[in-house]
Amino acid sequence: MPIYEFICRACGNEYEELMLKPSDAPHCPKCGSGDAEKLLSSFRSRSGGDGAGSGGGSSCGGCTASSCAGCGVSS
Repeated sequence: MPIYEFICRACGNEYEELMLKPSDAPHCPKCGSGDAEKLLSSFRSRSGGDGAGSGGGSSCGGCTASSCAGCGVSS
């Protein structure tokens, strides 16, 4: 089952839910409202034994910079 991220339109609380049908927005655990917006989720994957990914020395593996400060992407 995939995990979806939501933001409650009533109180602004961000939360995650494990869902069978992504079309049904769950009720907010903070205020109980059923008015939520599904957020776009991002994910990170690591490969290799050193945990650094396949790029240069950065942890994101998507660039050739020697550190994350070099490419401007915050982790």
